[in-house]
Amino acid sequence: MKLTILGCYAATPRTLSNPTSQVLEIKNHVFLIDCAEGTQVQLRKSKVKFSKINHIFISHLHGDHFYGLVGLISTFMLLNRESDLHVYGPKGIKEIILSQLRASGSYTGYSLFFHELESKASEVIFEDEKVRVSTIPLNHRIYTNGYLFEEKNKERKLNIAAVEEYAIDKVYYNKIKYGGDITLEDGRVIPNTELSFDPAVARSYAYCSDTLYDERIIPLIEGVDLLYHESTFLEKEAHLAEKTMHSTAKQAATIALKAKVRQLALGHYSTRYGSIDGFQSEAETIFPNVWLADDGKEFEIPLR
Repeated sequence: MKLTILGCYAATPRTLSNPTSQVLEIKNHVFLIDCAEGTQVQLRKSKVKFSKINHIFISHLHGDHFYGLVGLISTFMLLNRESDLHVYGPKGIKEIILSQLRASGSYTGYSLFFHELESKASEVIFEDEKVRVSTIPLNHRIYTNGYLFEEKNKERKLNIAAVEEYAIDKVYYNKIKYGGDITLEDGRVIPNTELSFDPAVARSYAYCSDTLYDERIIPLIEGVDLLYHESTFLEKEAHLAEKTMHSTAKQAATIALKAKVRQLALGHYSTRYGSIDGFQSEAETIFPNVWLADDGKEFEIPLR
């Protein structure tokens, strides 16, 4: 599981910083999370292949989180994309994007699917045999969701030495990976525990931006490997956080502590600050494992 920060600053693009967008690589999926202005350029800088992005998750309809979407959809068209594209986001996103495409006389040569969200309760919005994605309802000025990404590690690891010792044909390897016992030609039953090891521990990532401090999300993100929680302001500007319905670094750390997450990444910094170092030092007074997101930064989850 690999996270690439394309942009993690609030409000407007600047020459040296970009508004919010991330790429999460998980179980052969490449998920794009939010799509602010400049996302295409950042994707190219990070060498992320456009063709591998099949699912885009938009948290809310403030411009610093989705104004780059119509441009990316149009670029996919220019690149002769053929595979389906799925966009998950608040109700209204379909109308906004299609209106822009119609007004510019644009079209897509690929199938474009919108999955509009309006539930204020957590719900599973994507699932296959390897990954589950759920919403995390957030408390912002407009309807907003974070997203929880979870691996589903069902496959056990083959004990190669054991399967070779029993001369088990490769045709049975998948059966073993999914917990099956094996009956040999002489009638002996070899239990799965002799032929395989426990699967790797499933990893998880929670993305929470933008939101007022709200402990209602704690049960949804409890114990995740990495929590990305917005920290637009430092505590000395807590009054601005409350007014704009954002969080401080200290508040993000408090959520991380109470949710017992393994690690916390801060982001969505206000551009009023000359340095982001103060966000880490403030959060570490509450929670020990704090990382600073920054444009172009890559994280292996869990962080090392």
